[in-house]
Amino acid sequence: MTMGRIPPLSSREVAVLLRAWGLQMVRQRGSHQQWRHADGRQTTLSVHPGRDISPILIQQIAKDIAMDAERFLAGPGSAERQA
Repeated sequence: MTMGRIPPLSSREVAVLLRAWGLQMVRQRGSHQQWRHADGRQTTLSVHPGRDISPILIQQIAKDIAMDAERFLAGPGSAERQA
C-alpha cells in the first residue's frame, strides 16, 4: 500500500513522530534541534513557528533515520494495525 503524496507537517507534528520512533532531542542551537536514537540514528529538525516542514524535508528526515517517508508517517506499530 502506498501513501502517495506526503503532506507538509508542522515541526511539532514531526517532533511527535520522532519521539514515537524512539528518538530524543539531544540539543538545540537556534532553530535547529538535533534528534538521536539509542542505536545511533540521528537527524536535524528545523523549528520555525507558523511554518510547515516540506514534504522534501520529511523525506530527508525519514532517510536520515533509515526508513521511508510512508513508514515514518504511519508511526511505530503500524504493521501490527495492518495485520
